[in-house]
Amino acid sequence: MVRKGKVYLIGAGPGAADLITVRGARLLAQADVVLYDALVTPEMLELCSQAELISVGKRSGQRSTAQDAINALLVDCAFKFKTIVRLKGGDPMLFGRADEELRALEAEGIEVEVVPGITTAVAAAAATKQPLTKRGVARSVAFFTSSTGPDQPEHPALPHTDTMVQYMGGREAAATAERLLAQGRRADTPVVVVENCSRVDERILRLTLADLAGGLEAAHGPVLVMIGEALRLREHQPALGTLLQAASA
Repeated sequence: MVRKGKVYLIGAGPGAADLITVRGARLLAQADVVLYDALVTPEMLELCSQAELISVGKRSGQRSTAQDAINALLVDCAFKFKTIVRLKGGDPMLFGRADEELRALEAEGIEVEVVPGITTAVAAAAATKQPLTKRGVARSVAFFTSSTGPDQPEHPALPHTDTMVQYMGGREAAATAERLLAQGRRADTPVVVVENCSRVDERILRLTLADLAGGLEAAHGPVLVMIGEALRLREHQPALGTLLQAASA
């Protein structure tokens, strides 16, 4: 009987190396091989210098490793190594295509453990000191993305919640704003855009829904867009510099 290794799907968090969980860092230090995403930083990979490193990054609009190939590679590694880490940006269970990898591993009887990570929305709320919920103002939050599969509609329905957080929202943010305005959302609804959340090159922009409809400048890293009244500046809250610019500025 062939002995199989154990696979860990680990959330790397939003970017900063010290925002990974203690368990995630411990397992990285024990890994024999690490398959990591494009958004995982070099500083994070220093935590697993003993391991064989395999880049399987997927970035929008860029050549990347197909998901089926990643699934097959994970299975192959499980037959060659004892401790296998699949390191994913943010949290594995949120927009991380974990379901596909879990299915592939389970079909081969390979043991899997999921180690959660800090998702970017929570890190962005912390970076901007802007809670996503607020008593009397916002009691519901939706995380969504405009990215769809080949058999899905190009523009899926938008969530109906007090606060909306759009992942991978750089190019799609303007279309989202236009649709929300057409649905009757106020033009002055607060919007906060965060690029490269938690990293040294983090950039933040505060604007309104009407501004967002005009588009954003091209970003060089992942962009998160937060929309809703809960994001309005508090009375004595210092306004962070608008380092990321609206396209119409």
